[in-house]
Amino acid sequence: MSIDVNNESGTEVDEQAILDIARYALARMRIHPLSELSVIVVDADAMTQLHVQWMDLPGPTDVMSFPMDELRPPTKDDAEPPQGLLGDIVLCPEVATRQGAEAPTRHSMDEELQLLTVHGVLHLLGYDHEEPDEKAEMFGLQAAIVDGWRAEKGLTGPSPAPTVS
Repeated sequence: MSIDVNNESGTEVDEQAILDIARYALARMRIHPLSELSVIVVDADAMTQLHVQWMDLPGPTDVMSFPMDELRPPTKDDAEPPQGLLGDIVLCPEVATRQGAEAPTRHSMDEELQLLTVHGVLHLLGYDHEEPDEKAEMFGLQAAIVDGWRAEKGLTGPSPAPTVS
């Protein structure tokens, strides 16, 4: 799995944890090990520009996903998952800091960025949360991945509650 993490935000973030949880999420979703992913960490001004340009919404957001090859998790019938370019995930630590502090299970910016990384991966794989049933499926899968990664890493305490919109 080729995953690049590029921090352009000026904020110190745990890049290794972002890399690790992205790798864990992709492995758990059975994405081809030769697939590629890019994670970019930007400041609020850059995220605002992307949010306005691509979503026509004001202000910064927490995470945006830009799929490339529209890869999907393999089905039981697939002999081998296809490889390709997953796309880009863009994270904003300033928004993550605020969301982590406001969450019911208050947590750190880095924990929120880990959650947002998984959220971005799932969006790249075609998951969405516009409808209640889609939201239940996506957020359930997101929690299972974060919990599994945290257990594998020996991290204790409650997992971050979903704060993404």
